[in-house]
Amino acid sequence: MEIKDFLAHMNSGKTVIAGSEIHKYMCVLSQEALKLTEELNNSYHTPEEIRTIFSKLTGKPMNDTLDIFPPFYTDCGKNITIGNHVFFNSGCKFQDQGGITIDDGALLGHNVVLATLNHCMIPEQRANLEPAPIHIGKNVWIGANATVLPGVTIGDGAVVAAGAIVTKDVPANSIVGGIPAKKIKNVPEHE
Repeated sequence: MEIKDFLAHMNSGKTVIAGSEIHKYMCVLSQEALKLTEELNNSYHTPEEIRTIFSKLTGKPMNDTLDIFPPFYTDCGKNITIGNHVFFNSGCKFQDQGGITIDDGALLGHNVVLATLNHCMIPEQRANLEPAPIHIGKNVWIGANATVLPGVTIGDGAVVAAGAIVTKDVPANSIVGGIPAKKIKNVPEHE
C-alpha cells in the first residue's frame, strides 16, 4: 500500500475495517508518527527545526509562518493541511487520519484536541473506524483544552471557548462554548 491509497480511502469517509490492509497501514504510519513526535518533543528545537520535523511528519513542506510550541502529538500526521500564519500552543493532539485542514491565521490554544475518527456503534464491529474530516477556517481561535470531534467545520473568524466540546459545525464569526458547544454570541464587528 502507498500513502496516496491510504489517503484516498480515509478521505472517502469509508469505514476502516479492523485488521484490514488499510488498518494495518494506519498502524505503520502511527509508529512513524510516534518516532517523529518523540524527536520533536524531547529536546529543544529552533522554530526552523520544528518546521522541518513537522514536514517529515506530514510528508508536506511547511511554510515559514507556521509556529508550534511543543509538545505536539499525532498518531498519523499524513492527513494534515495547514495554511499560513498558523499557531499551535503546547500540548495540541491531532488524530488526523480522517483529514484536518487548518486555514490561514488559525490559533490553537494549549491542549486542543482534533479527533477525526469514531468507532463503529455496533458492538460486534466496535474496532472498525469511521473517518470524518475537520476543517478549521481562516482566523479561527480555539481556546485551551477544547476538543473538536469528527466531521466538524469551524467557520472563518469563529472563536471556540476554552474547554468546549465541539460536536457540530460552528458558523463563521460566532463564539461557541460549553459541552456540547453552543453559540454564545457573534464576534464583534470591526469599527
